[in-house]
Amino acid sequence: MRINPPKKVTVWISIFVFAVGFLLALGLVPGAPILSVIGFILTGLSYLLLVLGLFVKGL
Repeated sequence: MRINPPKKVTVWISIFVFAVGFLLALGLVPGAPILSVIGFILTGLSYLLLVLGLFVKGL
């Protein structure tokens, strides 16, 4: 199995989405409780984006 390093843009988008999702999941951003769930989902999606960046060439 061969992996490629992700592009810098992919890494930065993943870090940004993770940070926003983490803040929402902790409840630091005031709002409805559904924002915590959305934050948890965003955190998982940011990790998935980073892993896809490793396996999909050019992502």
